[in-house]
Amino acid sequence: MIINSIYALLSSLGFGFLFNIRGRNLIFASFGGALGWFFYLLFTNYSFSKVFALFMASISVSVYSEIMARVLKAPVTIFMICAIIPLVPGAGMYYTMYEITRGNLNASLSIGLETIISAGAIAVATVLVASTTKVITTLRKST
Repeated sequence: MIINSIYALLSSLGFGFLFNIRGRNLIFASFGGALGWFFYLLFTNYSFSKVFALFMASISVSVYSEIMARVLKAPVTIFMICAIIPLVPGAGMYYTMYEITRGNLNASLSIGLETIISAGAIAVATVLVASTTKVITTLRKST
């Protein structure tokens, strides 16, 4: 699990370079990718569903991104985009298109539906944490 998390850190680092993130923000954004992938592997190893594992990993990445944005005084999206990259279901999208081109409609629908649900779990977790953070900061400002 640790080696796979290091690979996720390196992939997040590469996307950080691609998105032109500089300095220590790049390092912390990369750690977010490793953290997310570690939680994904942790939940899949304990026989939870892939969608639930993606949901929990996305929550961990979102919470990490919110915390690092406040600590480093940077936008949340810097950390969020790089950290969420390892979790994106790219293989599912590829295999959906592959099965469509082969004419295997049942397999393409099955893989495509799982991919859409996985992407939805990532989006819902991200919005859930962002909304909760917004409510908390609004309540803190009003008191």
